[in-house]
Amino acid sequence: MSVEWISVIAVGLVLLVFAGLGLRANGADWGFWVTNMIDGWIRIFCRFYHRLDGDNIAVPEQGGAIVIANHISGLDPFLMIASCHRPLRFLIAKEEYERFGLNWLFKLAKCIPVDRGGRVDKAFREVIRSVNQGDVVALFPHGKIHLDHEERIKIKPGLRKLVLKLECPVFPSRIEGVKGPGSVFTGVILRGKARLTSFPPMVIEHFSSDDIDLEIGALLLGRQIVESPSTPSH
Repeated sequence: MSVEWISVIAVGLVLLVFAGLGLRANGADWGFWVTNMIDGWIRIFCRFYHRLDGDNIAVPEQGGAIVIANHISGLDPFLMIASCHRPLRFLIAKEEYERFGLNWLFKLAKCIPVDRGGRVDKAFREVIRSVNQGDVVALFPHGKIHLDHEERIKIKPGLRKLVLKLECPVFPSRIEGVKGPGSVFTGVILRGKARLTSFPPMVIEHFSSDDIDLEIGALLLGRQIVESPSTPSH
C-alpha cells in the first residue's frame, strides 16, 4: 500500500473519530446529522476548552419560546447552545449572517437575519412564525455586544412587542467569565471560565409593566432581579 493511500485512510479515520465525538456529545435534535454533529462539537468546545459551568436553560420540551441573554462576545451563542436541550434559532445582524465563509453555517442553523439599518419587520414576522410553529428563538435584547459597565441599561423595545404579540414564555440568562469580552473573536479564542446563569421564565404579565425594558436590562447586566408579577386578589 502506497504512502498516499495510508495518508488518505489515516485522515479518514481521524474524521470519523471527530464525527463520532460530535454525534455522541450532541444534546439537541436539529433534524440533520451534520447540524447535530456540530452541536456536539460546540458542547465539547464550551465544556472543556471554555470550562462552561452553570445552569441549563430550562425551556419546555415542546412549544415556542424566546431565550434572551446579555451579549459580551462572539462566544455567547455557543454557550447558549451548549446550555440548552433544544435547538436555538438566533436572531442575528444581516451583515453577520452574510459574512463570507460563515453564511452556510448560519443557514444550516436556521438563523434569522435582521437588517439593523433598515426595516426589521421581515425579521419580526419570521420570529413570530417560528415561535408559533414551536421553535425556540434566541436573541440579545441589547441589540449588540454590550458590557456590564456601559451606561445604557435598558434593552431595545422589540422584545416586549414580540412577547405581547406571541404571549410566549421568555427565558433570561446571564453570561459571565468570558475572557476578552467586548470582541467578537477574542472571546472565542482565549480560554476563559464561562458561566451561564438561567433565571426563572418570564410570562406575559411581566411585560405589562412600562419599566420592563429597564428591569430586563438590569437583570441581564447583573444589577437587579426582575420581580414576579403581582397576582390579582380575588
